[in-house]
Amino acid sequence: MSSADPQHRGDDDSPAAADEEDTGAQVAPIVRLEEVSVTTGEEDEHTILDLKSKLYRFDKDGNQWKERGAGTVKFLKHNVTGKVRLLMRQSKTLKICANHLILPTMSVQEHAGNEKSCVWHAKDFADGDELKDELFCIRFPSIENCRSFMETFQEVAESQRQDESNDAAAAASLIAELKVEEKADSEKKDEEKSEDKTVEKDSEKESKTDAEKKD
Repeated sequence: MSSADPQHRGDDDSPAAADEEDTGAQVAPIVRLEEVSVTTGEEDEHTILDLKSKLYRFDKDGNQWKERGAGTVKFLKHNVTGKVRLLMRQSKTLKICANHLILPTMSVQEHAGNEKSCVWHAKDFADGDELKDELFCIRFPSIENCRSFMETFQEVAESQRQDESNDAAAAASLIAELKVEEKADSEKKDEEKSEDKTVEKDSEKESKTDAEKKD
C-alpha cells in the first residue's frame, strides 16, 4: 500500500499525538527561587522631570565629544532635604551615565545653535568613586523636550539659590540671637560680681565696726 495512504499517515502521527496528551503529572522545581527586593536608591525621591535623551561628555585629552549613553534623564527631588539631583541611566543596561546635584551656581545653555541640545558643567558622581568635573551635552528628540529640560534645570538652580539664601538668613538670625543671649549672660554675670563686691565691702565694714567696739 502506498505511503501516501491516509490510514498510514494517521498511524504514523498517532504516537506524536499520544506524546502531547496531558498526563496530569506534576514535576517539582529543582531549585526554589525566592523573591528578592531590588533598591534603586531613588526610594526617598520623587521625579520632577523624566525624558528620553542621549548624553555626551567632553573628552579634554582627545578634544572631542564622546557618547556617554542613551536612555532616560530625570530630575529627582529628595522628600526630606529638598535637594535635587540629575540622574541618567542607559536604557538597556540601566548603567548610570550621569549623577550629580543641581547646585545654585550651575547654569545650562543651548549648544552651538542646536535647539535640540544643551550643555552644562557639573561635578559628577556617575562612576561612584569620586567627583569629576565634567562638561556634558545632552540631545533630545524634539525642541520642546530640550526647552522643558533647560527650563526645569534653571528653575531648580534658582530654587536652590533661594533655599541657600533663606538658610543663610536663618543662620544669621540664629547667630544674632546667640550674641544677644551671650550679652545678657555677660551683663548678668557683671551684676552678680558687682553684688558680690558690695556684700564683701559691707562685710568688711561690719567686721571693722565690731573690732572697734571691742577695742
